[in-house]
Amino acid sequence: MAQRGAKPKPAKLRLVTGTHNVTRHGPKDEAKQAVEAAKTGFGKLVRPSYLKGQAKWAWDRYITPAGWLDASREAAAIAFCELWEEFRTLKTMFTASKHAQMRAYMAELGLTDERNRGDFDPAETKDAFFDD
Repeated sequence: MAQRGAKPKPAKLRLVTGTHNVTRHGPKDEAKQAVEAAKTGFGKLVRPSYLKGQAKWAWDRYITPAGWLDASREAAAIAFCELWEEFRTLKTMFTASKHAQMRAYMAELGLTDERNRGDFDPAETKDAFFDD
């Protein structure tokens, strides 16, 4: 069954984006310790040697800059890159369900949120209706 609402963000992603809330997520120091423990437990995310062509390009373009990812997300990252390769090479055979899968992997990896990009400044973004 599907669950309503957004999926919870990983602790490291909350720390990177600055959305860690002490009342909801606990003390920031404990979150940092948990992130470090996960990093040492799972290790760094490393590109598999068998990725070639467009899959390798997708890894270098999307996965490598995502510093919040660790090896626990390796399967999702590989699946995303392989879907990307299929999207780039077999465009006419890439069905809507595969588009949905690719979007889901991107969301799971935290690639669709513009706040995860280094050049995002929340003070510079203004809403046309609510910000004056």
